[in-house]
Amino acid sequence: MDSFAEYVRQFADLINAGAAIPLPSATERAPLPEANPDAPAVLIFSPHPDDEVIMGALALRLARQCQWRIVNVAVTLGSKVSRRGERRTELANCCRKIGFELLEIGPDGLESVNPATAQANDRIWTEAVETIRRLLISYRPRLVLFPHEDDWNSTHIGVNRLLRQALAEAALSPGPWICETEFWGQMPSPNLLVESSTEDVADLVSALACHVGEVRRNPYHLTLPAWMMENVRRAELVVGQGGAVPPIRFGTLYRLGRWRNGCIDKSSTGRALLRPEDPAALFPE
Repeated sequence: MDSFAEYVRQFADLINAGAAIPLPSATERAPLPEANPDAPAVLIFSPHPDDEVIMGALALRLARQCQWRIVNVAVTLGSKVSRRGERRTELANCCRKIGFELLEIGPDGLESVNPATAQANDRIWTEAVETIRRLLISYRPRLVLFPHEDDWNSTHIGVNRLLRQALAEAALSPGPWICETEFWGQMPSPNLLVESSTEDVADLVSALACHVGEVRRNPYHLTLPAWMMENVRRAELVVGQGGAVPPIRFGTLYRLGRWRNGCIDKSSTGRALLRPEDPAALFPE
């Protein structure tokens, strides 16, 4: 390679080559993970099927390096009713492939999880809050992941409001650690950059491809590595303006805090969690 034109061309060729890789079959089955009831629990509150992978890099490291119990809570199965049966199957395949437990909320997930419903505070919303409150009390998670308050998509924003209200009403002591996530809308103030290995990224892409109907419409599984590289470009948001960007290729940005006194304490200083480091050290009891 002797020019930047060739460099860019190879990026385009790589996407084309990825598009030729067959998508998983719905009949493929990976073994379910063996849950250790004594391991700390991580709850991923996914607004839609596929968010468990997009926001799940940190959870994957906790599972593989520390044997923590990872539970994906499928808050909704999407707004398109005709696709919910297929999305449920795709979600189950994805969770099996990546090694996360799957917790479904009823046959179709929660309905109308959005800011308008939260503002109305009607029966649908109060029942949804109570459902999540009970889950939090039952699992008593060490760590909870959910989208930040400005993640653009109305369901993502709704899940943020849902979790904040449910956490307040659950009143767990000690409160769980919180990692707010991003995808549709970037956080202005992330404070944690989590490195992923090439192997972990490959497994995340492979699991994301299980959402066959979605990636046929928009093959975003092929651009997940590029998105994680873009997260590393934004590392100065975490390490400080003009700070040394860690020498990593793939990363995910989070906003780390802890639930205290009815809100998220975001006093944690910015840091990068590199691959040799123990992710469990971030989340003491």
